[in-house]
This record gives sequence, structure tokens and C-alpha cells, in this order.
Amino acid sequence: MSSTFFQRLLIIILFAGMTSKLWAQEYKYEIGGMAGGAFYMGDTNKNAMFKGMNPAAGAVFRYNINFRWALKANLMWGQVSGTTEGLENVFPNNAQTSFSRSVIELGGQAEFNFFPYSDKFDYAEARRFSPYILVGIGMTMAPGGGDMFVAPNIPLGVGVKYKIRDRLNLGCEFSFRKLFGDGLEGREMLDDPYGVSSSLLKNKDWYSFLLLSVTWDFGPRCRTCNNAKNIEY
Repeated sequence: MSSTFFQRLLIIILFAGMTSKLWAQEYKYEIGGMAGGAFYMGDTNKNAMFKGMNPAAGAVFRYNINFRWALKANLMWGQVSGTTEGLENVFPNNAQTSFSRSVIELGGQAEFNFFPYSDKFDYAEARRFSPYILVGIGMTMAPGGGDMFVAPNIPLGVGVKYKIRDRLNLGCEFSFRKLFGDGLEGREMLDDPYGVSSSLLKNKDWYSFLLLSVTWDFGPRCRTCNNAKNIEY
């Protein structure tokens, strides 16, 4: 992953925000669960997507600002692992190691739907299906399997939502977390093994989630309040 990718995704999100209309959702909130897989990218896995996939699960709460924008909070658990065995790059003194540990994450993201998302409101061109992008901030903790690791992260990702029927939503989301720290593995030999100076994006660990979600809408929005605020409904 590179800083160029970060910059392009952030530009897309900012442009989307400037061009979106403020149509109000029927329900203000969603709550539900997510389940799927997690994998690690770092010193023992530089660029192999989905390598060493392990289980992941969590809870999600979403506040729907309008058809386009939502704010999401999540509490996630996942298992990540890696090994130096079989890698093309050789570690100093040909050292070998492996790790497996749990990650716990508390985070929040802003989501932008590419289509107005709802199963009603045809006049607003709303659709029951929409892809979306997300960006946010979170905190990661990895207990056990080595020294306790705690560091902030930046989540970036993409997903799709589908409203099965009134109040019930299905989703699929792929996201990656850029950690501000190089100790997720809990192995000292993997903390800057080549002695290269660290920077904001270099020598930092990543982990990713591929998740399916089911959420339930609640909190009907007040039409009278919307009209008073000149929000189109």
C-alpha cells in the first residue's frame, strides 16, 4: 500500500461530499453484526492479499445522515498470523519466526454511498443497492502472543449495501487498517528487522477485514422536523 493510494481515495471522498444532495433517510439508525475473515500484511507478508485468512467478527452501529452519508462505529475482533518460513527475502542471520494473535479494534468511519440508498423514495432516485467507500480512525489492541500492542489506525475501504426489505440490510465490506506502529506481531525480530528508518507509512503493519454484515434499521425520522429544517424527504 502506498501514500498515493491514500491520497486518491481521500480525494474521491472529498469530491463526493461536495457533489452530494441532502435527502433524508427514513430511519436514523442501524445496528447489527459482522462476520468474515482477517489477514495481516507486514514484515512476513509484504503484498499477498488474503494470505493466512483467519476468522473475524464484530458489532456495528450506523447513524444515517441522509441517503448518501452515514457515520459508523464498530467493535471488532479478529485473528492475524504470519510466518517467515518460505519467504523470498532473507532475514538477518537467516532468523525464522512466526506469530498468531488476536486484535481488538474500536473505531469509527464516515461512509459515502455512490447511489441514494433506500427501498423507498423513487422521486429521489433512491436504490435498494449501493456501493460505498469509507474512511475513519480507530484504536487497535493486540493482547497475548507477545508484548501488549496498542496503536491508532486509519481504516480505508469499500463495500456494498443491499436492503432486503423494510429495515433489513445486507452488506459486504473490504477494508484495511494502516497502523501507526510496528509491533503487531509481538516478535522483537520483526520490529524493523533491516534497520531501515521508520516513517509515517514505512515499516508499519497493516491488517484487513473481509466481512459480511446484517443490520436492522430503527429510529423513524420525524418528517415534521425534516420539513422545518428544509430537508427534502
